[in-house]
Amino acid sequence: MKIIVDAFGGDNAPLEIIRGCIDAKNELGVDIMLTGNKEAIEKCAEDNSLDISSFQIKNADTVFKMTDTPSEIVKSKRGTSLGVGLDLLAASEGDAFISAGSTGAILVGGTLIIKRIKGIKRPALAAVMPSNDKPFILVDTGANCECNSDMLCQFAILGKLYMEKILGVENPRVALANIGTEETKGTPLAVETYKRLKDNGDINFIGNIEARSIPFGEADVIVSDGFSGNMIIKMYEGAAKAISNQVKDIFKKNILTKLSYLGVKSGMDDFKERMNYKKYGGAPLVGVRKPVFKAHGSSDAYAIKNTIAQAVKFTQSGYIDMVENSVRGNEDERI
Repeated sequence: MKIIVDAFGGDNAPLEIIRGCIDAKNELGVDIMLTGNKEAIEKCAEDNSLDISSFQIKNADTVFKMTDTPSEIVKSKRGTSLGVGLDLLAASEGDAFISAGSTGAILVGGTLIIKRIKGIKRPALAAVMPSNDKPFILVDTGANCECNSDMLCQFAILGKLYMEKILGVENPRVALANIGTEETKGTPLAVETYKRLKDNGDINFIGNIEARSIPFGEADVIVSDGFSGNMIIKMYEGAAKAISNQVKDIFKKNILTKLSYLGVKSGMDDFKERMNYKKYGGAPLVGVRKPVFKAHGSSDAYAIKNTIAQAVKFTQSGYIDMVENSVRGNEDERI
């Protein structure tokens, strides 16, 4: 399997991207194709004593900047490391594409270069996240700030299929992110979507879920518009980091607290690993014809390696074929 990786996407490119790709190559046995300035990639590897002799490199002299307009990826920015990667995937020169670059450009490129699965209203970003119980998936996390009921109902099925096919969760519990658990809570869109999800016999809909319940693993799939979903995921990450910092400060307070830490170190290490979002890698753009993954902008080598691992599992799972069959089986092209 060949994974195409944007070597210049994200805050820590290209060094952490290269390191993550090397780790993935060693652990997973995948072939890697890097996109970006060939000379700069080779110099970075040489300066850090990294062996990338087995990697293919597709040269791209420019980088898609975070300040660039996302729609430019289709025309004037096609020659960037991100644009070249999308074109390579569209031409079937690789099995999946990963970038930690501009979310907007990845969404536009995924929709217009890779293209939507016929019948999908809008592709969505689906982020796998940790909880106190087990991982869950949040759909959407930023692709569609404004949604209608058709889109949210499709997100529910896209998330359900992901949990079943890739994470092996049988009959996953699906919930709608809302400001209350009552059926009549929220905006008119939320009320309408609740009714449609409740009447959908193909999913295990358990009702609305409030943000405070999300970390306790009360649902396997959480459906949201992209605006709310992005707020949820970023608050989730920020709260986890704040709590972690507070716990560190408590144990560093004096000699007694430092000694007491030794007694709980094993449990604390397990907790940190369980709640570490980096081990789940990036978010797939579900609803497009080929595997496209958006890695976190601050991804380090560990996160990049895990994004590649998730892309491999996603590609091998047959998820896209399952979505296509689900859409094809419905006359009005709604899942």
